[in-house]
Amino acid sequence: MNKLQVILTIILISFVSSIALQAQSGKKIKIEYAGKLTIDEVNYPGAKILTRDETQQVHIEHKGSNMWCDKAIHYSKNNFIEAYGNVILKQGDTISMTSKYIEYNGVTEFAFASGNVVMKDPNSTITSDTLYMDRNIQQAFYKSGGTVVKDTSVTITSKIGRFYMDRDMFKFVDDVVMVNDESTIKTNYFDYYKDKGHAYLFGPSTITTKESQTYCEKGFYDTENEIGYALKKARIDYDNRTIVGDSLFFDNNKNFASASNNITVTDSINKSIIKGHYAEVYKAKDSVFVTKRALAITVQEKDSIYIHADKIMITGKPDNRNVKAYYNAKIFKSDLSGKSDSIHSNQKTGLTKLINISNLASNDKFSVNRKPIMWNVESQMTGDTIHLLANNEKEKIDSLLVFENAFVISKDTLSENNFNQINGKQLIGLFDDENQLKQIDITKNAQSIFYARNDKQELIGIDKSKSGSITILFNNGDIDEYTRYNQIDGIFYPESKFPKKERLLKGFDWREEERPKSVEDLFKDDPPFELPIIQGLEDYVPQEDFFDEEIKSKVNSSKSIYKTKTNEKNNLLIYNNEFANSKWGKSKIKIIDKATPSPNQNTRADNIVGIGPKDNGYIVQNSSLKNGEFKFSIWLKGKGEVSIQLQEAGNNYTTYKYQTIILKENWFNYEISVKKEDDGNKIRCVLGNIGKKDNLFAWGAQLIKSND
Repeated sequence: MNKLQVILTIILISFVSSIALQAQSGKKIKIEYAGKLTIDEVNYPGAKILTRDETQQVHIEHKGSNMWCDKAIHYSKNNFIEAYGNVILKQGDTISMTSKYIEYNGVTEFAFASGNVVMKDPNSTITSDTLYMDRNIQQAFYKSGGTVVKDTSVTITSKIGRFYMDRDMFKFVDDVVMVNDESTIKTNYFDYYKDKGHAYLFGPSTITTKESQTYCEKGFYDTENEIGYALKKARIDYDNRTIVGDSLFFDNNKNFASASNNITVTDSINKSIIKGHYAEVYKAKDSVFVTKRALAITVQEKDSIYIHADKIMITGKPDNRNVKAYYNAKIFKSDLSGKSDSIHSNQKTGLTKLINISNLASNDKFSVNRKPIMWNVESQMTGDTIHLLANNEKEKIDSLLVFENAFVISKDTLSENNFNQINGKQLIGLFDDENQLKQIDITKNAQSIFYARNDKQELIGIDKSKSGSITILFNNGDIDEYTRYNQIDGIFYPESKFPKKERLLKGFDWREEERPKSVEDLFKDDPPFELPIIQGLEDYVPQEDFFDEEIKSKVNSSKSIYKTKTNEKNNLLIYNNEFANSKWGKSKIKIIDKATPSPNQNTRADNIVGIGPKDNGYIVQNSSLKNGEFKFSIWLKGKGEVSIQLQEAGNNYTTYKYQTIILKENWFNYEISVKKEDDGNKIRCVLGNIGKKDNLFAWGAQLIKSND
């Protein structure tokens, strides 16, 4: 046996002994198989280089996890290993991960993978450029973009993602998009329980389906059953309807939504708005039900119409909407108001009905005993049923009809307790262009009392009579003239001779105190109402940093064993291989750290991608020196055209040296030098002119000052 064979034998025996000791400890990384062992103390001090043979890959085991690769660098003293080429990592029977490269720390049980990373469990797959896995806490996460696919039916992409393996749960942050066959979700913060398909949304979020779009800033969605609820600025758009409320529940299977507290339902086609504090919307049935201070508004340019009731139901297709207001219903516009047990309005025909529906189960005496009523200027009209016919195009009321027991009352203009009165079987009223009554016709069994005045508004007598019918003409709300037809009898009384018992017709009921004179008056008879407290999701609490200092320490805890030659004592740049570090200033670029093996294959190099519209992205680091001879060098590869520069760090940022670089596919070391006088400003290194078309890898930046 020659000397070289003896040395190799000793090394192999030592290596096998080390493996045995590690296996006995149960904590050390164990090499199950390696086709070839080499040692390179120059480039990999303290490490053993393991490579596969023709039969199988290098096989590594640690505490129940197994890893296979084409090449591994094992730092046994530090219980740390790097794996290269077709890397496979398996944890038990459920978790497997493939990649081009993995670092694994046996002390912290922390792994870092890069290069086409694919992590799978029985029903989901994570893909990313880089992935971190902490076996101690059973979590895996990415921070530079990734995709999660569940059962081929759900795909989620995000900038940052975290997988809680023991809980089958994901947390996603920034630019989160979930897509399945039924819906698309876009949000900033997204918790997803993949076994049940439950999703919790935080921040500005949208859920889009074929039938609707839901917006909220806090919400829940069952992606499998297509139901959920939305809170905080919640809104649902159904074609021509928009629902807004403090809390919205929706069932996309039934195209159904309900809302609670501060609700507004807007119909863009019919220019109508419904408000209240509880609503139900059935899109397929074209129906909306609202209660709890319900208010329906027909929006008109000149004068909107308001209807309030205990309950409001709107049904029908957009071109034929029907509004039905039930119990204690009231209507208001600036020149017309009314009240009845029920109000029905057809927005196509312009017909509005004031109806009394006897509700014997109710304690409300109005619904049983009192007639529908309307007010116009100084006139009060009552009857068993009242119809209003409006011209929707002109936004004005054309006519009014009162069926059965019609009664019109107006106060005499100059006396407090005297009333002009007309009653009969039916009434037809016509309105002028200002929505004021211009004519009333009372038909069948008409009776009347008029206080007649001369041109000086002096009372000249009281006219009381009976006739077949009466026509009255109005001027600015006052009676201008009247005509009786088929008069039966009549008496014209002087005021002093008019009997008190004759002053009121049978059925007289002056109800001015009930008259709504504003939108607020519609609610004045309602009982006190307090909004219920909405129970639901807690506010979003920002999660711990997905890549905090503790995680960084886990990644870097074993790396001191292979410091590269670029970390020379006289290098003025710090974090010279970690361009994502805050010591490097950045503009209009994105960094994917540890994206590819470095030039010496010992560490990993960062990927730098331009994201600006022009070639004006850059990274920069200032030095602490102001004068001398300086050399800036950096390893680069990739595609595109960039530049390296030495500049003045301040004032007008004078460029001392500039070099354009056309990137190559393989690593190449570029350098520039300059002699700088002391102009009061420090010197800085710039890697610049990076645009969208540029995709480069950088490593080993150095700024060296020559000896004086």
